[in-house]
Amino acid sequence: MINGIINLKKEAGMTSHDAVFKLRKILHEKKIGHGGTLDPDVTGVLPIAVGKATRVIEFMTEAGKVYEGEVTLGFSTTTEDASGEMVERTPITDDLTQEAVDTAMQTLTGQIIQVPPMYSAVKVNGKKLYEYARAGETIERPERHVVIKEFVRTSPLEFGDEWVRFSFKVACSKGTYVRTLSVDLGKRLGLASHMSRLQRTASAGLELSEAYNLKEIQEMFENDDLSFLLPIEYGVSDLPSVELSEDDVAEIRFGRFIKIDSQKETLAAYYDDKVVAILERREDLYKPRKVLLS
Repeated sequence: MINGIINLKKEAGMTSHDAVFKLRKILHEKKIGHGGTLDPDVTGVLPIAVGKATRVIEFMTEAGKVYEGEVTLGFSTTTEDASGEMVERTPITDDLTQEAVDTAMQTLTGQIIQVPPMYSAVKVNGKKLYEYARAGETIERPERHVVIKEFVRTSPLEFGDEWVRFSFKVACSKGTYVRTLSVDLGKRLGLASHMSRLQRTASAGLELSEAYNLKEIQEMFENDDLSFLLPIEYGVSDLPSVELSEDDVAEIRFGRFIKIDSQKETLAAYYDDKVVAILERREDLYKPRKVLLS
């Protein structure tokens, strides 16, 4: 069995599920999952867990993300990105400045409330929102709290005949819709807008500069080169860590509570630089939530 984390560079035009399906065929391994969905048009880092590493997928999903993309001001779309049909157009005035954009972006940092787009996989009453949208229905959607650590413009404003666009970088929490962030930015400026491009550059401690695409992984695997596989420790890199004693490890093997000097709710527990368990705080003790020992 193959075990480890893959830093996959997802290409445009495939879903995260498509990527997993293709990797199962390439690696001849059924136990594969992804840590954080990417829309089909979005490219970039898609953390993949293989074998025993699938046990830490939930912690990869929880990790923060970094994206680089582009906002277009002047018109909105049905899907809030470039794949949708135009819904509304607003004229661009000459008094739109880079300073105004930067100020508006700053108001969208910290903890903010988002309403998921209709074209999304969020379920309401057991049905995915995009299913309602495709049927021409618009329904009330649950608000969600997300954290925007950074939202900055990374290029000058480019003015077209009826639009303005610019590049941005955003560091955000799990569950953030960058499409919606782009639309909300337009609202702050009094303009219709959408996200015209997006790439995830970091997720779960994985960087785009070190990612492999499917073709590269297939060629390496066929040549018995498994260097694309990262240790399972990458899957818990965002969790606070603790080093265990040999006695602690023995207790954890039996699922027993242990005493650790920490106030963190969840810990990645290490022994000899290898993650051996995920621990949960229970009053003054820690209980193994997942034991990762062989």
